[in-house]
Amino acid sequence: MKLVSWNVNGLRACVNKGFYDYFKAADADIFCIQETKLQAGQIRLEIGEDYTQYWNYAEKKGYSGTAVFTRMRPLSVRYGLEEDSEPEGRVLTLEFEGFYLVNVYTPNARRDLSRLPLRLEWEDRFLRYLQVLDAEKPVVVCGDLNVAHCEIDLKNARSNRGNSGFTDEEREKMTLLLKGGFVDTFRHFYPDRTDAYTWWSNMPKVRERNVGWRIDYFLASERLRPGLVDAGIDAHVLGSDHCPVYLIMEKAGSLPEKEAGPV
Repeated sequence: MKLVSWNVNGLRACVNKGFYDYFKAADADIFCIQETKLQAGQIRLEIGEDYTQYWNYAEKKGYSGTAVFTRMRPLSVRYGLEEDSEPEGRVLTLEFEGFYLVNVYTPNARRDLSRLPLRLEWEDRFLRYLQVLDAEKPVVVCGDLNVAHCEIDLKNARSNRGNSGFTDEEREKMTLLLKGGFVDTFRHFYPDRTDAYTWWSNMPKVRERNVGWRIDYFLASERLRPGLVDAGIDAHVLGSDHCPVYLIMEKAGSLPEKEAGPV
């Protein structure tokens, strides 16, 4: 089973920059996108009848938003965290027979860190949400988590220390998430790989020189680890300031359920 995640930074623009070519070539069973930046009715996505489309739009026009395109029909779909709504369209959860899929676009702390307190409070709620799901069945989390977890995950760690996406507080939240029962699938396969990035600034020549950050992830419940086959980054794919990431795993469902206990 192949899953793909891509922050398209505006789907309408990305469609004009090769989205369909990559979508067809990827041939994913589940394809997740973030930062769609559109409202209902603003695009007719021609991806074939094999896929069912699920959208979570932000209330603010041209902002945020997530979507999932899946060949596998979900048992249920949730929008948001505690309530079945999400003003910024940041979370979309699909329940399948053997696992939950959570597509997420984590809030940015902003360059001046003015949104850092909101970001940290949101991280706490998100972790609690994942743990509740994980108590029922395994979880796969994908999307733009807006944090480079370790120094290996960005080109210039020293000069970016304390900047949005690489503050000690944001990195610690990521550490807590992983300690809460999840595995960073890319680092599971490639713990020491350097120069592996998923986002690049739009400044001139930055992408050409691969001065980037790894802020897009596939995370999985620890008990899915034996069924992980591969994880990767399609850094050659243009069309957005982010590139797609993917996860290949055995179909969940034959793995043991998590033992009941406090969350």
